[in-house]
Amino acid sequence: MEGKKTNKLEEKILYLSPSPHVKSGESVPRIMWTVVITLMPATIMGVYFFGIRALWVILVSIATAVITEASIQLMRRKKITVYNGSAVITGLLLALCLPPSIPYYAVIIGTFFGIAVGKHAFGGLGYNIFNPALIGRAFLQASFPVKMTTWTPTLLQQKCVDAVTTATPLGLFKFEKVTTPYVDLLWGNVGGCIGETCAIAIIAGGIILLVLRYADWRIPLSYLGTVAILGGIFWLINPEQYPDPLFHLLAGGLMLGAFFMATDMVTSPSTPLGSWIFGIGAGTLLIIIRLFGGLPEGVMYSIILMNSVTPLINMFTRPKILGEKK
Repeated sequence: MEGKKTNKLEEKILYLSPSPHVKSGESVPRIMWTVVITLMPATIMGVYFFGIRALWVILVSIATAVITEASIQLMRRKKITVYNGSAVITGLLLALCLPPSIPYYAVIIGTFFGIAVGKHAFGGLGYNIFNPALIGRAFLQASFPVKMTTWTPTLLQQKCVDAVTTATPLGLFKFEKVTTPYVDLLWGNVGGCIGETCAIAIIAGGIILLVLRYADWRIPLSYLGTVAILGGIFWLINPEQYPDPLFHLLAGGLMLGAFFMATDMVTSPSTPLGSWIFGIGAGTLLIIIRLFGGLPEGVMYSIILMNSVTPLINMFTRPKILGEKK
């Protein structure tokens, strides 16, 4: 009996648990719901400017995302994990980059596609290579191009006596060379998608993400920095043809994409060097699309295209293992 006790004691002493050996105490639900909270300033400002119609778009998108995810997990006989908040984030992010006038049926279709194809077709959370919200938006852009580019003025603009255009600031400049005041871009009193107009609200939530280290600061810095530098170069060459760098940063969905979509832990690079490459690549693609493409905006395409090469970036930028021989 004493021998058996000694063997058991030795087994416990020699036992090594598998990695990770140091745990941070973070969890998927905690991270996801924190991201949802950081999106609240942009969400609140979107509802403030576009009214109850915007709120309904957000609620329909979130409900569709949760129901779709739960249904797919049920059919696959997997554990239902909608409580962790990942489906809520997808629904919320997709709604925030949709025009407030979009029909509800289109919201349902786009959200279903984003969750079913953009996420679960690859295996679910942690396996998708593309941002599900952007995949849903890309599907809507291809399926309902007119409805996705039909803009409504904000509630404050509707109260103005003078005629108000419903075009976005990027569209106004690209097609009519009309600039939008920076105050309106910062505050959000401009036409556009529900959660993309108020730069101050987005930046406030994004900073919280960076402070909590839920997002890699290298990606938004390199993304925004590349857009500012390249945009500034073209502006210096021909200021009448190209907008200035500050306009590039504040207009459209760049801020929302840089802080909340490009930094997605699953679809962005896992190495420091890879994060720099990802951000620079996305910024370069965005400038090419905005200045030389047929569309005034290109945030969605720039991030999706860089998502597609993230596995390659990770492969070529992974750090050398200590003691490794070539």
